[in-house]
Amino acid sequence: MSSLQDQLRGLVYSTEHGETCPDCRQPAAQCQCAEQAEQARLAELDGIVRIRRETSGRKGKGVTTIGGVALPETELKTLAKALKKRCGTGGAVKEGVIEIQGDHRETLKAELEARGYTVKLAGG
Repeated sequence: MSSLQDQLRGLVYSTEHGETCPDCRQPAAQCQCAEQAEQARLAELDGIVRIRRETSGRKGKGVTTIGGVALPETELKTLAKALKKRCGTGGAVKEGVIEIQGDHRETLKAELEARGYTVKLAGG
């Protein structure tokens, strides 16, 4: 890890290459940081999809969260779109976790098992 002084003095823009990545100091077009972070996220997963219902931080409104799906970000968004359509509700993908509005644990479990995933209902 670089020192604070190195971080503050880091090159942000170069007339030669344009914008540069603050982490790896490569030109923005050649930066591999996002791909490496995505590969690290996928490597941490154990192959079990966990479905849970959460209300914390949402003013009492419940959402169903689906975590542990071993797919790249673009395919994860496509899966989320299909699941939202199946449940007839809205939702989002945040930091590799699919959020579906409402309590749809059983519907989502059946749909994901039909797609070949190992599914566990987690939490309460």
